[in-house]
Amino acid sequence: MALSLQDQLLKAGLSDKKKANQAKKAIHKKAEHKRKHKVEQVDETKLAAEKARAEKIAKDRKLNQDAKDIAEKKAVKAQIKQLIELNKQAKGKGDIACNFPHNNVVKRLYVDQKTQNRISQGKFAIVSVGDGYEIVPMQVADKISLRDESCVVYRADAKEQAEA
Repeated sequence: MALSLQDQLLKAGLSDKKKANQAKKAIHKKAEHKRKHKVEQVDETKLAAEKARAEKIAKDRKLNQDAKDIAEKKAVKAQIKQLIELNKQAKGKGDIACNFPHNNVVKRLYVDQKTQNRISQGKFAIVSVGDGYEIVPMQVADKISLRDESCVVYRADAKEQAEA
């Protein structure tokens, strides 16, 4: 059986019996004091580790939320793009200029007479796709505006409401 450190020190002659007894008494007194007064020692390293762990959890949560937000925005953009691609209307040969405001600049889109009439009646809306513009039915424009209001560039019904 292995000897305790105290026994090893005694055997090697590095300590004497008197010092060993004093150390035992000190340990016993400390334990007795803890039991009587129920004193809990504050372990600073444990507290620091717990604080670091809590900070790491908070940081990870924030990073996860940021990644989730980015993925959600990407999904919304993909949905908008898909809605536009599936429902875009033909512009025709483009002999009539349809003027509409976008970012405080008047833009021009060339369409045929039938499409021009539907845009002015509020049946079609103009939406932005990347660099260009597309014409979609008003129901699709409503769905797009629920996802991202800035994609819907021109709506005749919105213009009428603003004037009223």
